[in-house]
Amino acid sequence: MNIKDVDSITITVSNINQSIRFYHEVFDLPIIKDSARPAVRLGHHRLEFQTATEPNAIAAKTVAAGTAELAFETHDPLANTLAHLTNYAVEIDDGPVDYDGAKGQATALWVRDPDHNLIKIITY
Repeated sequence: MNIKDVDSITITVSNINQSIRFYHEVFDLPIIKDSARPAVRLGHHRLEFQTATEPNAIAAKTVAAGTAELAFETHDPLANTLAHLTNYAVEIDDGPVDYDGAKGQATALWVRDPDHNLIKIITY
């Protein structure tokens, strides 16, 4: 088998509409409207949403809101990222700090979505 990339990631949230709005507004991710599953576009990937009370037909053995850890890469300067998060009243849990990312040396900071899923924002 020759796996090349990630196609999609599904996270469990308590309120799909609230999560779609957060990821769309705060991270500028376009909403995918022609999808059977609620989703946003993340680069060339899909970020899909489900709830613990109504998981997808095929789901992880245990689904619970607030258990995901995601890492997003931005090409914006760090100052712009910090200003954008401040404008949306998104609290920074940690950082910015130097970080060894998948592509090399970077700066990272951590925030949380409305369900407290941890989101690392990386700037190379």
